[in-house]
Amino acid sequence: MRSFVDDLAGAIYDILKFIIKSFCYLLAGMIIVGVPIYLLAWVINFFN
Repeated sequence: MRSFVDDLAGAIYDILKFIIKSFCYLLAGMIIVGVPIYLLAWVINFFN
């Protein structure tokens, strides 16, 4: 029974770790892509 609980806890940990890591990669990608595009749009709008 203890082995089952350990395996279940490990599986839940792996799933949550995957979800959090995926969200962090998504957020980092949005920041890396979004900030330069926002700055470019700001510069274009500034000179228009």
